[in-house]
Amino acid sequence: MNGQIQSSLTELAAKIARLIEERGWNQEDFARVAGLNRQTVRQILQHNSQRRLRNVSISRCAKALGFTVNELRQLPLEQLLARTGSGARSADTDEALRRLYEQATQPELQSWIDRNPDRARQLTSEETDELLSLQGTGGPLTRIGVEHFVELLERKRKLVQQVSVIAGTEYLDLLEKLLGLLYEKVQPYKDRGGK
Repeated sequence: MNGQIQSSLTELAAKIARLIEERGWNQEDFARVAGLNRQTVRQILQHNSQRRLRNVSISRCAKALGFTVNELRQLPLEQLLARTGSGARSADTDEALRRLYEQATQPELQSWIDRNPDRARQLTSEETDELLSLQGTGGPLTRIGVEHFVELLERKRKLVQQVSVIAGTEYLDLLEKLLGLLYEKVQPYKDRGGK
């Protein structure tokens, strides 16, 4: 039984590695997009069966590749590859990238998109709107830089993904308390005298 599980995980790692290759991502690109450390990504890309892939790592890989965990585990590689080349997700990401290209008027943003099309495809609609709203002569994208703001958006996305994973565990109560404390801390105008 243990050998069967290990074989299944090795096949899954090989499948993920092939999908990463298909997207043209290198180890560092995928680590950043998926929110995984480089050692975990290296383990996946080398199909290293010495360590077991954790569920959270598989979940992050699936999300970064645009699939559910179940799809990634169950569908044959050929179907997954077909969906990345001409599937609905590809059309959606191409549409989002097209929209970003069309509405990017600032040269710094246009240049960043040209250099980072895969990262640009990962931006959600809300993230795209936020990035586009920072354009303008002398605006934040000019003064501080596009890379800085994209990294902030990616960090926020990673935090939301982590909170989502934690929320499904026995640590939900602790997460609620911690977030409640932090939320109160950032409320500058809240009247705390009435407590």
